[in-house]
Amino acid sequence: MSAVAEIPLNSPASPNLLQRLSTLDRAKRMRLGVGVALLVVAAIAAIVLGRQPDYRVLFANLSDKDGGAIVAQLSQMNVPYKYADGGGAILIPSDRVHDVRLRLATQGLPKGSVTGFELMESSKFGMTQFQERLNFQRGLEGELTRSIQALSSVQGARVHLALPNQNGFFREQQKPSASVLVSLHPGRILDRAQLAGIVHLVASSVPELSPSAVSVLDDTGKLLSQSPDGGTGTEVNAQHLLHVQQLEQQYTRRIMDILEPVVGRNNVKAQVTAEVDFTQTESTSEQFRPNQTPDSTAIRSQQVLESKGSANKTATGVPGAVSNQPPAPTTAPVNGANPAPTAGNSQQGTEEQTSKRESTTNFEVDKTVRVTRGSTGNVKRLSAAVVVNYQTGEDKGKPITKALTPEQLEQMTALVRETIGFNKERGDSVNLMNTPFQVDATPSNDVPLWKQPEVMDLAKTFAWPVGAVLFAALVLLGLVRPALKGGASAKPQPVTAAGAQLDALESETPERAALPAPNKKDEVLPATPEQLRLDDARVLAKENPVAVANILKSWLNGDPA
Repeated sequence: MSAVAEIPLNSPASPNLLQRLSTLDRAKRMRLGVGVALLVVAAIAAIVLGRQPDYRVLFANLSDKDGGAIVAQLSQMNVPYKYADGGGAILIPSDRVHDVRLRLATQGLPKGSVTGFELMESSKFGMTQFQERLNFQRGLEGELTRSIQALSSVQGARVHLALPNQNGFFREQQKPSASVLVSLHPGRILDRAQLAGIVHLVASSVPELSPSAVSVLDDTGKLLSQSPDGGTGTEVNAQHLLHVQQLEQQYTRRIMDILEPVVGRNNVKAQVTAEVDFTQTESTSEQFRPNQTPDSTAIRSQQVLESKGSANKTATGVPGAVSNQPPAPTTAPVNGANPAPTAGNSQQGTEEQTSKRESTTNFEVDKTVRVTRGSTGNVKRLSAAVVVNYQTGEDKGKPITKALTPEQLEQMTALVRETIGFNKERGDSVNLMNTPFQVDATPSNDVPLWKQPEVMDLAKTFAWPVGAVLFAALVLLGLVRPALKGGASAKPQPVTAAGAQLDALESETPERAALPAPNKKDEVLPATPEQLRLDDARVLAKENPVAVANILKSWLNGDPA
């Protein structure tokens, strides 16, 4: 047997892009061109839109005058801008917002509709005193308006000042007054402290302006400020109400703090009602007590009058010669002894010594003055209502709820009483109830994730790039790739005799007229020798195609085996 020369079969080289394009028909070339054009358009759109800046609000709610001035300055600064909200807001690129605001602020923009003391800077020559006073009043009103608008709750404000002309020739000088109209943000209110601050601000800015002469109104025409002499007592009542609310919240918080560790969070609800006495009482009493012992008495004043004197006693007896005689000279007693009466002096009048003493003593009055003022804000009565949820447990792996025992309820009631300082004499009451809580599946009012501002901004940022990529992918997979794949599959393959016979051995089943087609309904017949040889040839062609090709080549050339 002669040797068979083995000739390797070289596989055809893979075609390049130009060869594939040359094999496409007209329709596929058009589809491929349209796909490439769409890809180019998507790439350009992604680049352009990716470079487009994100616009932010520069200023909003501008007057026409300020808006025109700002637009003119933006044009000079070469800053792109656009309008929003029907022209009510000016938008510029977000990365230049702060820089442009500072540069416009150096030029005094926006000036706004409120002007302050800058009116005094544009005074004209020949201005009268009335015009100067009017400009000063307008400037003061503008400055006060700006100060009030700086409050977080105030959206807009207007201040009207009534400044009478002060003249020394007037006997009675008129006092200034002021009115303030405030417009609040939706959902905002002014508390009493803020109203008092506005009144004090205006009163302190105008000389000789009393706080009672300042009126504050809201945009609905409601008078917010009250005169101190009005006698309405609104401020006092508001303070009392605030005190009661704080007191009730304090007692409620105490009950929650003492019961939540026992029954669990969200398993107890409590409300406390406090009856507070704000009555103001004042009593004055004077008490006089009798004088005590002389040692403990206090002498206020003392006056002593004492007088001494002598008087002759007239003679008595039967008138006669003896009684008409002049008195004899007196003789001093010896050793204090009275002289013996004589006939001469026994008939004469004698001299009598007299004395008088008056004493007046004024003592201090023992008086006690007691002034008693009753304290305000005393708690007259407390009422506490507490609701406790059922206890949760498990029974054979299933969650169940059960009521509290009477002993547990009594212990909790005692805890609540001790917490609020229960006083039976005061009339306090505590009611503790054990009942299951009703859980309602209320829908959440939270803003959906896709409606949140942050998510929307992020989506706007990545919308165009992601959309462009998806569009390019669709074009690539839907138009370009099928066109290229179709061209590659439609390319004719070189056909050789050996290759054709090899393909016939591998994939084709030769039709033999002598062999009937197998019947599917019948049983499978055993393989014939011809089928076994054919299967062996197929296996050989798959495992060693080069050898089979050489054999076929030798057969075609007529070489003897």
